[in-house]
Amino acid sequence: MRLLLIRHGQTPSNVIGALDTGRPGPGLTPLGHAQASAIPAALADERVDAIYASPLVRTQLTATPLADDRGLDIEVVEGLEEISAGRWEMHSDREAIEGYVSAARRWLTGDLGFAIEGGESGTELLARYDAAIAHVASRNVDGAAVVVSHGAAIRVWAAARLDGIDLDDAVHWRLYNTGMCVIEGTPDEGWRLVSWQQEPLGGLDLEDPSALDVPAEPVGEPGEPVETPAG
Repeated sequence: MRLLLIRHGQTPSNVIGALDTGRPGPGLTPLGHAQASAIPAALADERVDAIYASPLVRTQLTATPLADDRGLDIEVVEGLEEISAGRWEMHSDREAIEGYVSAARRWLTGDLGFAIEGGESGTELLARYDAAIAHVASRNVDGAAVVVSHGAAIRVWAAARLDGIDLDDAVHWRLYNTGMCVIEGTPDEGWRLVSWQQEPLGGLDLEDPSALDVPAEPVGEPGEPVETPAG
């Protein structure tokens, strides 16, 4: 199957750099709505058989223009939500940001048992995201599906699960609001990367360079050693 993993549109918390991962979460900024509205035209040449979103409001709002354009319903799937910030929820200070990013880095270097205090471990993240993607795949065996999810979750899951990926590169991937990762395959046979578009689907005019957007940023720093994660 073909899977289009799209990050949600901009939220007020993205603008200020707050680690906002709780439910139901914020809505979209005016720019976020513009980013979402640009998705149908950007995907005009893509087959889309089904649309899925996480339980957080921002993903469902982002998916709505495409769903309306294609005449499809949005199915909300547990497990597609953002990596929990735990004790750093709604923090934007340096300690919180470094702690959150460091957790993702540790997972991608094989330390999946490490857990964010009050949040989740890498093992737990991958297990629930794997289950969500398996659910989507089971309903679209020979089709194409759009999944609207979250920046950090998409980047960590993709880096851990895509075949033939150099993790030394993957930890430096960015994914701005409404950026997209396109993959093909199955949960059983594996997934391969077709394309990675870090910019908004509607183009660079819909990017906000002034936003302090933590989940868009890389989880590693140049020159850091990376080993293949277990599992």
